[in-house]
Amino acid sequence: MGIVNHGIEHHHNHQVENSSHGHIHSEESRRKVINRLSRIEGHVRGIKTMINEHRDCPEVLIQIAAIRGALDRVARIVLDEHLSECITRAAEDGTIDIEIEALKAALDRFLPS
Repeated sequence: MGIVNHGIEHHHNHQVENSSHGHIHSEESRRKVINRLSRIEGHVRGIKTMINEHRDCPEVLIQIAAIRGALDRVARIVLDEHLSECITRAAEDGTIDIEIEALKAALDRFLPS
């Protein structure tokens, strides 16, 4: 597992049910996700401040809803990237069944039951 910060691509492996594959994401995609997560991180700190300042509960809940939406948008970017890059590559490599099962396992944990 390695990340090349100065390069155009990064590589990483993940394992689900004894399967692993390396995949590559563009620097642009990685940067987009990191930037969004950094904004979310700042937003969470803002909510902590609101709570410390005893702000009204509805105001806090509105901000929490905004963070949930922002996280959903990050998840969508990651999923889109996975479908367009990793699933496509798995189909070409003949490992599509393994990759589909890994995706199903991840979605089971991600989506509410």
